[in-house]
Amino acid sequence: MMFELHPRLAQDGLPLGRFPLCRLLLMNERRYPWFILVPERPGIAEIHQLPDADQIRLIRESSVLGGALAAAFAADKLNIAALGNLVPQLHVHHVVRYRHDPAWPAPVWGRFEPWAYDAAGLAAVRERLAGMALPDFVPWS
Repeated sequence: MMFELHPRLAQDGLPLGRFPLCRLLLMNERRYPWFILVPERPGIAEIHQLPDADQIRLIRESSVLGGALAAAFAADKLNIAALGNLVPQLHVHHVVRYRHDPAWPAPVWGRFEPWAYDAAGLAAVRERLAGMALPDFVPWS
């Protein structure tokens, strides 16, 4: 079985690059710096289904990403979650939150119709990502 990105993640996420285990997507919602890690393993819905080494790698990649996002975006809070209620493929959301954002303090899921990135906004996120200390991350163009 080969890894294939779930169609909903492909539709809602903009590809940024990959870590050794996970593909990194940017949620196409410009109100929030919202990133999604997707372990490139077929048929996995839950973290506990990953082999031990992949579980450790996922936590490491998530921690590195989370720390870099919190610093680069001066977050008031970082929301990290693996819900999977609509998309059964394992994926982990990393959402930078601010006390002044439109959904604060509620979760961002389902609050608004998304505001898609334009080319300049996406380029700005890619540029900021390039300036982050993300070991083992390979950006895609």
